[in-house]
Amino acid sequence: MPEKDTPAPNGTGRHGPRAIALVGPQGAGKSTLFEAMLAAAGSPLKRPTDARDRTMGTETRLGHCTYLGESFALLDCPGSVEFAHEAASALAIADMAVLVCEPDPTRALGLAPVFRMLEEQGVPCLVFVNKIDTMAESSVRETMEALQTQSRRPLVLRQVPIREGEEITGYVDLVSERAYRYRRGEPSELIRMPEAVVEREREARTVLAETLADHDDALLEKLIEDSVATPEDLYRVMHQDLVAGAVDAVLLGCAERGGGVRRLWKALRHDAPDVVETAARRGLDPALEGPVAQIFKSVHTGHGGKLSYARIWRGPLKDGTTLEGTRLGGITRFPGLEAEKVPEAASGDVVALGRLEGLATGRTISTGKDTAQLPFPAPLPPVHALAVATEDRKDDVRLTAALGKLMEEDPSLSVTQDAELGQILIEGQGDIHLQTAVARLGKAHGVKVTVAKPRTPYRETIRRPVRQHARLKRQTGGHGQFADVTLEIEPRGRGEGFAFIDKIVGGVVPRRFIPAVGESAEESTRKGPLGHPVVDIAVTLVDGGFHSVDSSDMAFATATRMAMQEGLAAAGPVLLEPIHHVSMYVPNGFTAAAQRLLSERRGQILGYSEREGWPGWDEVQALVPAAELHGMIIELRSMSMGLGTYVHRFDHLAEVQGAAAARAAAAG
Repeated sequence: MPEKDTPAPNGTGRHGPRAIALVGPQGAGKSTLFEAMLAAAGSPLKRPTDARDRTMGTETRLGHCTYLGESFALLDCPGSVEFAHEAASALAIADMAVLVCEPDPTRALGLAPVFRMLEEQGVPCLVFVNKIDTMAESSVRETMEALQTQSRRPLVLRQVPIREGEEITGYVDLVSERAYRYRRGEPSELIRMPEAVVEREREARTVLAETLADHDDALLEKLIEDSVATPEDLYRVMHQDLVAGAVDAVLLGCAERGGGVRRLWKALRHDAPDVVETAARRGLDPALEGPVAQIFKSVHTGHGGKLSYARIWRGPLKDGTTLEGTRLGGITRFPGLEAEKVPEAASGDVVALGRLEGLATGRTISTGKDTAQLPFPAPLPPVHALAVATEDRKDDVRLTAALGKLMEEDPSLSVTQDAELGQILIEGQGDIHLQTAVARLGKAHGVKVTVAKPRTPYRETIRRPVRQHARLKRQTGGHGQFADVTLEIEPRGRGEGFAFIDKIVGGVVPRRFIPAVGESAEESTRKGPLGHPVVDIAVTLVDGGFHSVDSSDMAFATATRMAMQEGLAAAGPVLLEPIHHVSMYVPNGFTAAAQRLLSERRGQILGYSEREGWPGWDEVQALVPAAELHGMIIELRSMSMGLGTYVHRFDHLAEVQGAAAARAAAAG
C-alpha cells in the first residue's frame, strides 16, 4: 500500500507559513531537490521570464507551496563558496535548513563552511543525503562518520536503506520502524521490513535513541531500564532537539527520482519551527506592535523598479502600508516559481515588496520609527578585485549608478574609486562572482565595461640624505619673482610619514613665506622621480634668501618644488610595495600546498596552526606583496577542492627587490 500522508504529531497549530532554506555545496543537487519538493506538493513549475530569473546557481530562488494543508516558502540557495553571502542571507530568515549533500565521504570536506554557517546563525537543520542510488554497499556508516567530522552538532540517522542487489530500492524509517519501497514520482509503498535489514535497523535505532537520550532525562531513564523507546518518545525528543539546534537529523533520498522527498516533507511538517519560534530565536521584541519584516535580498528589475525580498515576522502587512517612511508599492508571492500579486502578506510569509527605495538589504522594517534591528550576516571581506572602465565614456555616469544598484543587490560586492591610480575597482569573493557582476552590468543595466588587473599602489622613499639648493630669479617687467631655499632631505623610519622642519635663523627667509615652503615640499611628494608618491621623508628648511619686492609665496613654492625634484632624484630613490598580512584557511590535507602557493608568490610564511572551531582545518599566516594577491584565490580554490579562502590586510611597505622591481618599473 502507498505511503500515507498523515498529519505529523506536531504538525498542527502552526503560526503562518514556514521558510525552508536548501543549502549545500555546488553539485549536490539542491535545485533538483527544490523542484522535486515543489512537484511533490503539487505546485506549478513555470519559470519567470523577467529580471528575477537570473543566472542559475548564483542567486536564491523562491517558491511557495502547500503540503498537506500547511504553507511553506522554499529558498533554493547557491552552493558556490563565492555566493556564500547569498545563502547566509536566506538562512537569516529561515525557520529550518535542509543541507543537501552527496553520499561520497571524500566530499564531506565541502560541508564544513555550510555547517559553520548554520551553527553560527543557530538554524535548525535536516541533512538530506542525495543521490543514494550511487551509494556503495558500506558507505552509509562511512558517510555518517565523514559528515560528523565536519559538524559540531551530533548527527542522528533517521533511515537505513533497503537494497536489492546493487540497487537501493527503499528505506526503513528508524522512528516508526516502517519500511517503504520507492516509486518514481509517486508516494513510496509501505512494505514488510526485509529480514536482511532487521539487524542493521535495530542497531541504527539504538544509536539514534542513545544520542537523543543525551538531551532528555525521561528517555535516558527508559533506556537504562532496558525499555524500548516508542515512536512517540523519539518523535518528541527529536523535535525538541532539532528546534533547539542540539542535533541534526540525517535523511536519505534521490531527488532526481523523487525518492525520499515526501519523507523529507513529513519531517519538515513535524519538526520545522514556525515564525513565532524563529522570531523569538532571532531576538524580535514581543512588545513591538504592528507589522514587522526583514529584507534579506534586493533586486532591481528593468521595468518593475526595486523588489525587496522579505520575511514577515509579524503580520498582516497590507499593500500601501508606510514602512520606515516609505509607502509599500506591491506584494508578490511565488506559487511554484510563478509571480503572483497579493493584497497582503501574513505572518511567516516570504514575499517580494515593491518600491521600498532607500531600505537596504538586512534592514528590519516596521510601521514605527527607530525599529530595533535584528541580526543579519555581514559579508565576508573581499579576496579578488577587477578594475572596470566603460567601453563608451558617455556611460561613466550610468556606470556609477549601476554599480550602486549592484552593491545594493549583493552586499558582498564592494566598489572603490581610486583617484590616485585612476581606476574603479569592484571587489568580491572570486572570479566567477565578479564576472557575474560584470555580466549583470551589461544585461540588466545596459552598461558595457572592460576589465583589467588592478594596479598596485606603489610608493617611493629615499636611501640617503641630501642637501639641495634652488634659486628662482625671473624678471619679466614690473615685479619679478625671487626666492632662494636650501633644503635638507633625509629618510625617516618606515611608516613615520612626512615631516617638515623649519630651522631658519636670522630672518634669511621671512616667517610669512615659510608655510608656502612646507606646503610645496609636501605637495612635491605626490609624485617622485619613479612616478609614485614619496613617503617617510623629512624636509628641513635650513637656509635661503629673499627680495623685499620680488619675493612671494608663489616664488618660494616654485623654488621649493625645484629643490625637491632635484633633491629626491639625487637621494637614491627606491620603490616600495605594500605588503599584506594574509591568514589562509584550508583543510589540513592542503596545508602544504597552501604554503607552496604563498612561497611562489613571494610570501614569507609566519607559521600555521589549527583553525579555531574548525576541526580538520589549518590557518596559515604569511606576509605577501599586494602585487601577488591578484588571482591567488583562484589558484587556492583550484588546489583545495574549492574550499580554501583567506583574509588579508595591509601590514607595511617594503623595498621591491630583484625581478619584481623590474616588473614594477615596467608596469609604471
